[in-house]
This record gives sequence, structure tokens and C-alpha cells, in this order.
Amino acid sequence: MVFTLDTRLADAVGSAVAKKLERAFEMQTVGDMLAHYPRRYADPAELTPIRDLPIGETVTIVAEVLSSSARSMRNRSGAMTDVIIGDGQGRVSLTFFAKGIKQAEWRRDQLRPGRRGVFSGKVGSFNDVTQFSHPQYELFDDDEDRRTQVEERAHRPIPIYPATSAVESGQFRELVEILLPQLGEVPDPLPESVRTAEGLLDARTALIQVHRPETKTDVDPAVRTLRMHEALVLQTALLQQRAEVRALTATPRTATPGGLLERFDATLPYTLTPDQQSVGAQVQADLTGAWPMNRLVQGEVGSGKTLVALRAMLQVAESGGQSALIAPTEVLAAQHLRSITKMLGPQLAPELMPTLLTGQMSAPERRKAALRVAAGQALIVVGTHALLGEKTTFAELGLVVVDEQHRFGVEQREALRAKGSSPHALVLTATPIPRTVAMTVFGDLDTSVIRTMPAGRAGIESFVAPLAEHPEWFRRVWDRAAEEVAQGRQVFAVCAAIDTTKKNSGEDDGALPLPEEEGAAGPRWGVVQLDQALATHPTVGQLRRAMLHGKMPSDEKDAVMQAFARGEIDVLIATTVIEVGVDVPNASTMIVLDADRFGVSQLHQLRGRVGRGSVPGLCLLVTEAEEGTLARERVEAVAATLDGFALAEVDLELRGEGDVLGATQSGVRSSLRLLRVVKDSKLIARARELAEHILENDPELSQHPGLRDVIARRVTDDDRAALAKN
Repeated sequence: MVFTLDTRLADAVGSAVAKKLERAFEMQTVGDMLAHYPRRYADPAELTPIRDLPIGETVTIVAEVLSSSARSMRNRSGAMTDVIIGDGQGRVSLTFFAKGIKQAEWRRDQLRPGRRGVFSGKVGSFNDVTQFSHPQYELFDDDEDRRTQVEERAHRPIPIYPATSAVESGQFRELVEILLPQLGEVPDPLPESVRTAEGLLDARTALIQVHRPETKTDVDPAVRTLRMHEALVLQTALLQQRAEVRALTATPRTATPGGLLERFDATLPYTLTPDQQSVGAQVQADLTGAWPMNRLVQGEVGSGKTLVALRAMLQVAESGGQSALIAPTEVLAAQHLRSITKMLGPQLAPELMPTLLTGQMSAPERRKAALRVAAGQALIVVGTHALLGEKTTFAELGLVVVDEQHRFGVEQREALRAKGSSPHALVLTATPIPRTVAMTVFGDLDTSVIRTMPAGRAGIESFVAPLAEHPEWFRRVWDRAAEEVAQGRQVFAVCAAIDTTKKNSGEDDGALPLPEEEGAAGPRWGVVQLDQALATHPTVGQLRRAMLHGKMPSDEKDAVMQAFARGEIDVLIATTVIEVGVDVPNASTMIVLDADRFGVSQLHQLRGRVGRGSVPGLCLLVTEAEEGTLARERVEAVAATLDGFALAEVDLELRGEGDVLGATQSGVRSSLRLLRVVKDSKLIARARELAEHILENDPELSQHPGLRDVIARRVTDDDRAALAKN
């Protein structure tokens, strides 16, 4: 039987095995299975002697059966076969379980002393005896051709696949060996001219060489080819999405002399930063275009993204269009409404009637707000997921603004856009995105960057408190917090957990005790434990403290945050729920406990909660990570610079794109399997050029059937949605 990439796995490997593969890896077709590439290769030319086998690793060895026996199990039904194999330098114990003694005896007879073969399994040890768990094997036999074939396989690079307990690497390798000889034609996404110019393999050869390389030199050309396939498919799909948006017709929204936008600009008490001006000009031009704007604006916390969005809303409002701003939390939505109303001032606010619509509002308040929106009185609407509800209708939705876009899926954004007739879309993010990531994940959006910060900010100083070398600095951190409060300022203290269930015992001298060593695998500090410990501090213990975390009721959580904003709380002990939250210009200090447990971008976001006004900001990153470790490097990188874009590049280098790309690593068929956005940045850029050239001359891909087929197979509508969920 000849298999294609679209052949159902049930038809290729049987329904039982197909079900296991679907459960383990979400595979449904031969193409899905062959896109599950080896993560590394074992080199038989450098076979590890049994005596040197690494515990915990899955290995493959060539060995001889030394002894074999079968017996019934004592305390439960079933039987087992015990086998000892050796290579002349050591021995390995293999155990096989069977339903009955006859099956165990059959395996004993098969694995009789003197038989040689290829054995693989995960290396373990029991009573100083090396063992293979879940062993697999293929014996050499008396058939000379068969023996030669197996021996040849034993001397090829051995693919090691990402595996699960249900489908091990060796089992997957055997299945691939069955599929490859029966694989038919494979559609090639690359035109032959490009393949030749780039020195790449055809698609079928690349698949065979990546799964069954004859030598180590076969691997690199195959991987390079498949990386280009991934890059080209992804870039073409993103450019197609952009073309689909540009095929829509939008209502041009033009600012007029003496209109709302001009009147607003005249009331501003400050001058726009250069970046606000340039990005504002890009947005203004987009809004007058023939197709809907689809722009991503990225900039630091406090860089003025909201002002850019508000100016766009005013431009849309001049022609009677409404704007909807969707935020990830009720607290942030309410903050946006207050900020927008304040910026509009007493003259413009009544004309635009900014309206809040969230799920927490009472039924009468919500009905009143929804009516105002449906009637078109509210030209600016701010809300949460409540804006997506069926009962929320707009008179003329002209602009959708999405704040902190990484918290919303594309389906949610499209649900809001569907409430209007091809409205413009403006996406805001305070998480700086490296250029290669933006190109890979957000290639369907036009991107703008706001780097310059408004004048008048006091700035932030950041320091690492390395408790591994200086445990005494822990007390100094809180003395410093008390000094800030004594100057009339406020302090954030952030923990990586709510409750670590560890108990702290106080000291007579008032010093803060470090948590106990046991259970060190988890965070040291929880919100509950820190509050208890701070109560023992001679100064901080007397201050007004409050706890805040995600498991608190919404009304209680909001009450605490509003009280902190009013200056009624000195020290707010919280989880990362405050990463995006109330703007408190009087908050001067951010203390992050277990700072090494946070990502670079998250630490940068937390730091952005202070230094937002004329009060100087102070960020203290408390860590017990040892010097020279990756965890310590992350923390030190954040302390070393305030440049979020530089930190985004550092984050990418330290953690890899798995964390940065988010949903694109979740297992969908369009996941990046071989492509690496740092290492392959030049290849991604080249793929972008190729995709632009191909679509410019062949927008329907009628002359590129291979590319069209691969995109149809690899990038479904759901996959496109996953790509946009980062």
C-alpha cells in the first residue's frame, strides 16, 4: 500500500496504535506523524559500553543474550521473563511482563542465550544492577539478508524522538521504519528553482533523511530544508491573512479641521513624544485607507499607547463611528475609562460619553450602559469580555482597540470586530516583542513601536538582593521599604505563590526569618507567609499592610486595589495580579520575592508599576539563586537595563522561543518544530521575501500547488487562531 501525507493513521498503523498516537501527540494522519521529528540522534559509532550507560537516559545498544528464564508472579496473576544481556564489558537486566506463563516462556525461548540484537530502553538501576525499563529489541537471525539489514540499521544514526510513557521513542522509531518505505509522493512547498538556488532537498528526500539518515552528514541538509518549509509556510499564511483583511472595504475615518481630534490636541498640556507623533501619523493614515487598519502598537508601560489609541478614537468619532476598547480585567477597564475621561476633559467628555461595560456591573447599570452603546450615544466604549456578549450591540462600530493583546485569542477579537462592518483594529501591547518573533507570529499585522517615554518621569533604579551570598540583606530590603513609607510613599511586595504552607518562626530581635529549607522545589515565599513574617518586623510590622491575590472575591480585590490607589495602604503584598492593574503614581518601591521564579518580561512588567510619576522608583529583586546559574542571569539582566526591547532579546536568548511564542508551541499542527526564531532569523527573513514574491505573482497559489497543499494541511483556521494567541 502506498501512503500519502493525508492517509489516516488508522489505515497505516492500525486503529489501536493510531488511537495511542492521537492521545499522546494529537496525530491523525501520516503527515502528522512524519512531522514529529527526532530531537537528537544516537551515534552507533560511539556506542556507550554498558558499564558507562547514563542512568535515566534512553539508549540503544548492540548486545548478546547471556541468560533467560520465565516464571509465574507470586503475589498477583501473570508471569514474567527475566533476561540478562551483555556486551563483554557489562550486563543489563531486562524484564518482560506477560498475561500467562506460556507467553513468558515464548519470550524466553525467543531470547535464548547466544542470540544477538539491538536492544533499547530507559536506563535504570536496582540493587546495583543496570536495568532497561520498557525494553524493546530486534534480534539478528539466521537469515543472512535479514541479519545484514538489521546490522546495517544498528550502525546508522539512531533517531531519538520526543516520547511519552504510552509511546516511547523506540516504538515510534519502529513505526516510522514501517511507514517510510511505503511513502508516496510528497508535495513540495518550494519551487524547484528556489530549491536549487538555496541548495535544499526535495520534500520527500528531506523527510526520509531526517527520520532515517544513513550517516550523520544526512541530517543537516534535511533539517535545513524542513526549517525553510516551516518558515515559508508560516510566512505565506500570515501574508495571506493580511491580504484577506486588505480585501475588505472599510469606512474611511478622516479628521477634519476644527474637529474633535484637533480640539483635543489643542487642550494637551504637554507635547507628544517623537514616537507618539510618528505612530499617531501612521494610525491616522491607516484610518483613512480603503481597507481596515490592522496595526500592532508595542511600547513600554507608561509610554503613551493609550493616548495614541484615544486620538484614533477621536478621529473615528468625527464621522459618528464608535470605538470599543477591550481590556483583560475589570480593574484595568475601569482604569482606562478614568484615564480617558480625564484626558478628554470637561468639554469633550460629554460629547463622546465614554461608557464602561463589564460583567461586574449591576443589572440596571449594565442595561443603561448597553442602551447608550446601542443608541450610538457612547462614542467610546470600554469594557472586558462583556463587550463580546450577544446582548451588546453597537450603532456604528468603527474601531476596535485591544489592550494587552496576548491575553485575548483571535476568536475573541474577531467576535468584537464582527459587531461592526469591517471596523479598524488597533492592538496594544506593553510586552516588547523581538523583531524576529514579531515577524514570525504577527506577520499579518502592521507594527509600530513607541520607544521614547514622556518627560517628567523620575525613573527607576533596580538592584538584585542575592541572598545566596548575603542572607543578611533580606532584613535590609525591608528596612529600605520602611524608609520609603516614612517619606510618604507606598510599596509593592510580590510573591510567586499565594500560600506555600510553610511556617515561619519569628526572632526575638525582630529580624525576618528565611523560610525553612524543606520543600525548596517550590517558591520560598507566599503572600500569606510574607504577611506573617512582616508582622514581626519592628517597623514594617507597624505599617498598614494588605494582601491581594487572584483567589480573592472580585469586589474584595477591587476594594483593596482602590484603597491602595487612595494611599490608605502602605505595603501591598500581592501575587502577579498587580502586573496589570491600578496606576499608583505614589508607589515608589517594587520588591519581588523569589525573583528567579519569574520570567524576564514579567519582572520588567512588575517593575513598570513604580516610577510612574515624579516619585523615583526603586525595584529590589530578591533571589537565592546561585551566581552563574541561568535563573540568576535572568534576574541580573532585568536589573541591568530598563530597555524592554533589549530585555526581550535577552529573554529569547535565555529561554528560547518556546516561552516567547506561547500558543504556537502548544502542539497544533502549525507549531514550530525545527524553526528557531533566534538562530534562524536570517532564514525567516529570506522566507518572508520568498513568500512576498510568490504571492505578488500568484496570489491564489495556482502555480504553486505544493505550497498551497502544505498550507492547507499544516495551517488550518484553528491553527491560525493559535498563532495569533500569543
